[in-house]
Amino acid sequence: MMKHEVTQTSVIRLSITAVFMAMNIIMSSFGIPVPGGHLYLCDVVICLASILLNPFEAFVAGGIGSFLGDMLFYPLPMFVSLVTHGLQAFVISLVSHHVLKSRPVTASGIGVAIGAVIMVCGYTLGKIFIYSTFEYAMIKLPYEIAQAALGAVLGMILCWRCGIYKLFDNVISNHK
Repeated sequence: MMKHEVTQTSVIRLSITAVFMAMNIIMSSFGIPVPGGHLYLCDVVICLASILLNPFEAFVAGGIGSFLGDMLFYPLPMFVSLVTHGLQAFVISLVSHHVLKSRPVTASGIGVAIGAVIMVCGYTLGKIFIYSTFEYAMIKLPYEIAQAALGAVLGMILCWRCGIYKLFDNVISNHK
């Protein structure tokens, strides 16, 4: 690749990462009210971004995006969000790009499943630490599981059934 092509590809990847980070901030700023709590759709963005982006870019979009969203709207768990969503995004991307290369849909399915477990465990432990009560974390556990499952399923559907993977691949391939 020539230097101009590398720079152009880098700018495109940086821009796409920034768009996913902004979407994450927006989706983590409000929740869907459900009896006894809220469901946040930031996991949909995190799963989708992590399937498409490399591990570092996924960490930025997922972890830093969630951190900034919390910092702006609900700062108490912002460091829990940075670590949990950052690790979730990194692992989803790592598995999606390096496991079962001949079966990318299966690989990303495995990745989002592992990512969902990371998210549920991270937030449950984070809530125990932040609120100093195991009981509160257990009350919120079903919401964490529902949010993780919803994010994993919708992220996969958007990526593979709605054609976002092909669109992303075309944009990246045309600028290499």
